[in-house]
Amino acid sequence: MDAVDPSPLRRFVVAKRTITSIFDQLLDFVKDGSAFVDEAWRGDDPGQVAVEDQSLELQSCATKLRTIREVLVRRHMKVAFFGRTSNGKSTVINAMLRERVLPSGIGHTTNCFLRVEGTDGDEAYLTTEASNDRRSVTTVNQLAHALHMDPTLDSGSLVKVMWPKSRCALLRDDLVLMDSPGTDVTLELDSWIDKFCLDADVFVLVGNAESTLMNTEKLFFHKVSERISKPNIFILHNRWDASVSEPEYIEEVRKQHLDRCVSFLAEELKVVGLDEAPGRIFFVSAKEVLSSRMQRAQGMPETGETGGALAEGFHERLREFQMFERTFEEFISQSAVKTKFEQHTVRAWQITEAIKAVMDAINIASADRKICCLEEREGQRDRLDSVRGQMNRLTDNVTERIKTLTEDVSAKVATALSDQIRSLPVLVEEFRADFNPTQETLELYKTKLLQHVEQRLVGCLSLRCSIGVLRDIRDAQRHMIDSVRPLLSPSVHDQLSAPSASFDLSYALGLVALCADFQENIEFQFSLGWTALVSRFIGASNAKRALSGPDPRLQESSTFKDQMVVYVATGLVSVTSRASMTVLVIGGVVWRSVGWCLLSVSLSLYGLLYLYERLTWTDSSRERALKHQLVDHVARRLRAVVHVAGSACSQQVHKELSSTFSRLTQRADLSEAELEGNIRQLSFRVQRLENIQRRSKAFRNRATELETQLEVFSVQYLQGL
Repeated sequence: MDAVDPSPLRRFVVAKRTITSIFDQLLDFVKDGSAFVDEAWRGDDPGQVAVEDQSLELQSCATKLRTIREVLVRRHMKVAFFGRTSNGKSTVINAMLRERVLPSGIGHTTNCFLRVEGTDGDEAYLTTEASNDRRSVTTVNQLAHALHMDPTLDSGSLVKVMWPKSRCALLRDDLVLMDSPGTDVTLELDSWIDKFCLDADVFVLVGNAESTLMNTEKLFFHKVSERISKPNIFILHNRWDASVSEPEYIEEVRKQHLDRCVSFLAEELKVVGLDEAPGRIFFVSAKEVLSSRMQRAQGMPETGETGGALAEGFHERLREFQMFERTFEEFISQSAVKTKFEQHTVRAWQITEAIKAVMDAINIASADRKICCLEEREGQRDRLDSVRGQMNRLTDNVTERIKTLTEDVSAKVATALSDQIRSLPVLVEEFRADFNPTQETLELYKTKLLQHVEQRLVGCLSLRCSIGVLRDIRDAQRHMIDSVRPLLSPSVHDQLSAPSASFDLSYALGLVALCADFQENIEFQFSLGWTALVSRFIGASNAKRALSGPDPRLQESSTFKDQMVVYVATGLVSVTSRASMTVLVIGGVVWRSVGWCLLSVSLSLYGLLYLYERLTWTDSSRERALKHQLVDHVARRLRAVVHVAGSACSQQVHKELSSTFSRLTQRADLSEAELEGNIRQLSFRVQRLENIQRRSKAFRNRATELETQLEVFSVQYLQGL
């Protein structure tokens, strides 16, 4: 009596498989495209060819596609059955499956959510939320025993019942049937909806024909309607076979149930219109249908537990159940494909168009940027050649200028120092300090005197030379900087500082060390004595050597002229000593000739002169003698180092100017290195832009291919429904 037609659900299954495949390809494509755009946007290239908005747009597309794919990846339709306890929800599911899959009947109350879906295996099994271990169930009794013996299961638990598709045709079409505990066994309806109902495609309210809809049932579907926009709801009035006992009230009771359910669906929930609501309401006897189908499957007559075909009104109730099944399947096949896939298809089309626009923009920006990079690279190459040529010419010019300036400084310092040597007596005479001829204080006095002389000499040299020399140095440095500045890149300009103002010429003469061999002679010497006369004749040092006798060590280092002078003086002194007696005789002759008065006067004057000089030989006289001797000694030493001092100053100038130009050369080298780096970077950038162009074109072509697949899907499954 059951007409077995091909299930309309097959169209939905095939359509879902097709659109899911397209979305899988599209999601992979968008992920690759998003990575490409993100790479183009976040690259180090300052001239970006992609912007953040484009990257965010593709990331948003990928997020949307992942969300859609999570919906599409469920390769099934989910139907949830709800109602009060013992209204026959499990029996309705068994009748649709044409087999006693779920426990039902007296003593069997569903105490948790049961999700029935097909498996490609040959054995039935179940799993729970607490464990993925498969429990084998071959009979309904085993399933019932497993459910009631598990203490962890409550009304909010989920048990998956995997039933072989080979034993149930309806499960072959990837349909999931969700059985539930009675809506009157718990107040946790919100958690039920959030956990089990948000992904349901169809809701079936199984009521009891012997009673009207209860507030608990209405409340549940009101909560469902708050969370899901216009849910698809069917209402089954089960156990309609009980109406046979009162045939005179059948139509009246049917009309009452129908009016209340229409009002509930159309006016309270507002999920369908008043004209569509009656088509969602059915009056059935699931137990009769299950018994009839199982007997027919076994080749037995359709007697059923309650009389089967012999029961009054059985055929009408069977046709009503078949009408429910047919309406249910046609509803899914005609509307589910369109409602589930049409918006997704349109959204996929919009995504591909957006991606094409992004890739076109990137391609155009890459082409424009590549032209700019090529022009900039040629300009950088020309500038690099120019900088290298000008630096070579500037190096020759600066080298010659430094040479000329150092020679001028050497001559200027030497001349100034020679002039200052002539003023040594004045400088020495300026020195004032306590003078004590003792050995300890005398050394300290000489040291301070030499320091004073050196300080005054350095001050005079600085006054005469430093200002001009420093001006020439600053001019030379400014010339170097002004010549190098145009050759430097803007980034190096910040590192180009003004000439250092801390440089100053150092005139360290080192007189203390230079005159360390100075030996003063501040002993009293009569101006008309033999020593004084010999000193005036051959010099103080030669006189000392002559009067004290020849020194072999000094003879080795003295000149021939000095030795001859010493020999003459020594001989003269010896002759004078041997003729002392002769002098006395001659004096007696003179005394007899000129008279003793004149001789006495002469001797008295000579003695008085000696006494005067002896009495006036004080510390001041000794200090004057020391200063006079020191002036002569310092003058000789300085004349010997005049050119050395000039050379030392010229070396300082040469070092300062050379270091300045060396720093400038380093800056120029940095600029050249920067130019070379820019050229390499521009070449790399050109290659990168060409690669971006190729990839953007490839992504655009791929988007066009996906659009073609979407168009084929739309023509095949969406148009004409």
